[in-house]
Amino acid sequence: QLVESGGGSVQAGGSLRLSCTASGFPYTRYCMGWFRQVPGKEREVVATADVDDGTTYGDSVKGRFTIFFDKKSTVELQMDNLKPEDTAMYYCAAGSKYYSLQESDYPYWGQGTQVTVSS
Repeated sequence: QLVESGGGSVQAGGSLRLSCTASGFPYTRYCMGWFRQVPGKEREVVATADVDDGTTYGDSVKGRFTIFFDKKSTVELQMDNLKPEDTAMYYCAAGSKYYSLQESDYPYWGQGTQVTVSS
């Protein structure tokens, strides 16, 4: 089970932090990530982090977003210098494959949390 928190509304240039806590995983080593989706568009990867400290980022968020594990079962996404185009539903996901940017490699998903950035 994945439980997300931290979404909300902010003006452009502002910051938000998303949090995702996992429970009940069958894995001892795993990767957690954030994806986002705008209505009518495909879901895209935002960032991923694994328990061995590896991270990946989508091109559109590099240098602005930071993903890290706050504790073993909780991953945080710090989002700085937010832009209106960051507005989306953000989903936490988890799986056993490291560095994957493919949705299909993440069998566990949260319900999503909305992020809205106004100009």
